[in-house]
Amino acid sequence: MSEQSVVEAVPKQLYIGGKWRDGSEGGSIDVEDPATEETIASVADATGDDASAALAACAENQAEWQHTPPRERGEILRRAFELITERADDLALLMTLEMGKSVAESKAEVTYASEFFRWFAEESVRIDGRYAVAPNGAGRLLTMKQPVGPCVLITPWNFPMAMGTRKIGPAIAAGCTMVIKPAKQTPLSMLALAGILEEVGLPGGVLNVITASSSGEVMEPLIKDPRTRKLSFTGSTEVGRKLIEQSAEQILKVSMELGGNAPFLVFDDADIDDAVAGGVIAKMRNVGEACTAANRFHVAASVADEFASKLADKLGEMKVGRGTEEGVEVGPLIDATQRDKVSELVSDAESKGAKALVGGHQVDGRGYFYEPTVLADVPPDANLLKEEIFGPVAPVASFDSEEDAIAAANDTEYGLVAYVYTSDIKRALRVCEGLETGMVGLNQGIVSNPAAPFGGVKQSGFGREGGYEGIEEYLETKYVAINL
Repeated sequence: MSEQSVVEAVPKQLYIGGKWRDGSEGGSIDVEDPATEETIASVADATGDDASAALAACAENQAEWQHTPPRERGEILRRAFELITERADDLALLMTLEMGKSVAESKAEVTYASEFFRWFAEESVRIDGRYAVAPNGAGRLLTMKQPVGPCVLITPWNFPMAMGTRKIGPAIAAGCTMVIKPAKQTPLSMLALAGILEEVGLPGGVLNVITASSSGEVMEPLIKDPRTRKLSFTGSTEVGRKLIEQSAEQILKVSMELGGNAPFLVFDDADIDDAVAGGVIAKMRNVGEACTAANRFHVAASVADEFASKLADKLGEMKVGRGTEEGVEVGPLIDATQRDKVSELVSDAESKGAKALVGGHQVDGRGYFYEPTVLADVPPDANLLKEEIFGPVAPVASFDSEEDAIAAANDTEYGLVAYVYTSDIKRALRVCEGLETGMVGLNQGIVSNPAAPFGGVKQSGFGREGGYEGIEEYLETKYVAINL
């Protein structure tokens, strides 16, 4: 399909109670191609009334949905997995047009996204409890797992489909209804996903999709509404903190996947070429716009120059351009604000003594492009060692000892993921245990896997998505005391 026909095929309205409808005030949100700065579509702009109607649909359908047999819920997810796989090329092109990453990367995300549906299709029939004899022998203990109820789900722009499927998948599997709000920059992938779920037989009112230009105004009333029982958010720590405050009113069950500041540790006994290859993946996936992106490289002093030089060679070879063009590996950043932030962080580091081995500048012309950049000799007080860069910039700093490396890695309020390269198994275990993160990539530059629990500690949030742990976030445990 052509670019135009892929965009035209996506519903542009709100999806509430199994019906596609305009926003109650008729407003719209323009969706921009970040590579051209041109508007490619307009979608409905929801109001608070629309959001309330979506939550009402959840409440109305919750009882019937939670009593739908687990196998039926799982089969819906399995059929959706198959349809996404069948339409992967069109969905990947759509994602590239609204978000900017290369078509190859978008295709990889579509594959990753669909796998959450396949995983949770299998988990839907594995929700169980336990039966035990009371320690004093006088009675029995029965525990059962039941769906938490209507959920409010909020997803970011950087992985517009996968961040949806890893919330929608376990909610459907557990028997929860939901309202989901995608980011206003990238709503088309979520709307396409809703269309697919409708097509494969998801009952109306189980999934409700609202797109809104003002997230706070539209979502806060839902979070404070007594009909809501669960909130799941992926995004910045700053926004997450506000949502946690709002969720306190109803004492909601909350999952938060927030900011990251991932350290990438390279020890002197590591295979440097392997570490560089892993570093390219960890840094450049999704144009660096990932909470799991390697944010800072801490490299043993004896190999720091070699590592930085080889990393610069690799990043310097990467083709920058519109994600639809052949051979492009690095697309644009999402918008001008994000590109300006990356520029400021690089300028700050350079003013404090860091040297750009490659890149270091915005790309002239249309689109929000920034050159793949490697900075060497980055001093400890550079802002980009403290802040999430969310762009194609790799700062390299050195360390002298294992203890120093762990201390540097943990010197942040964030704790999502860390990467470690070493060939010493004892060191590997010591360092993995010492890192204050929810995930560690050991001798590999990617950790995301639908079969594994994704999530962080400290100010990177709480709760897990994926793995058999992921469905627990959508279930409550009920205990029954039995008198024999």
